[in-house]
Amino acid sequence: MEGTLILLRHGQSLYNKENLFTGWTDIDLSEKGKEEAKRAGEILRRAALYPDICFTSWLKRSIHTAQIALREMEWEHIDTIKSWKLNERHYGAWQQHNKEAIRKEVGEERFVAIRRGYDTPPPPLPDGDPRLPQNDPKYAGLDPSLLPRSESLKQTRRRTLNYFAEAIAPQLARGKRVLVSAHGNSLRALVMSIERLTPSQIVKVEIPTGEPILYRFDETLHLLQKSLPGTTASGGS
Repeated sequence: MEGTLILLRHGQSLYNKENLFTGWTDIDLSEKGKEEAKRAGEILRRAALYPDICFTSWLKRSIHTAQIALREMEWEHIDTIKSWKLNERHYGAWQQHNKEAIRKEVGEERFVAIRRGYDTPPPPLPDGDPRLPQNDPKYAGLDPSLLPRSESLKQTRRRTLNYFAEAIAPQLARGKRVLVSAHGNSLRALVMSIERLTPSQIVKVEIPTGEPILYRFDETLHLLQKSLPGTTASGGS
């Protein structure tokens, strides 16, 4: 009995378009992002990859990407489960700031170490900052100690893998086809674990927007195959 995992990074967001750090900022898709989500649905439909269940983060760019893709597939009846643990990495004080301006401010070496590295977080949000998650009503029901002020990829990976183990892996073990619509870094965290990549290897991995990545597993969750249904490519990252 094979389980199938479809990873889908949300389409281009309005902040992606403006080259801003987004993180937990709940910004929507750009028009290009909506088209990318529609194309993802077309790719999955042509490949007959109809999911049994869908998971998204709590951020609208992830949710809307899944909705658009499923609508394009005429497959909107399936359950969609949302979790904050699939949210994008929290970029702390860098959120809503231009990436090139930050690069010039901190220097290339530190910029790359934080943005693409594994265990270095951005500067945290200070007390009283309106961007703190506890100021957003959607997180009011969570223990405040769980809400980050900034995150490294390592910290993002911890919460994302925790959710994968508790909610997503059991579906795969039952032979289900699972769609996960999430974010560049929450998906990089999953890819790192699935493909057993090292911290130095994951630095080079970029998850493209709106392009499905497919993994097939046996019932013990041993990886059988990786493929990219939108292309002729397959294999490792």
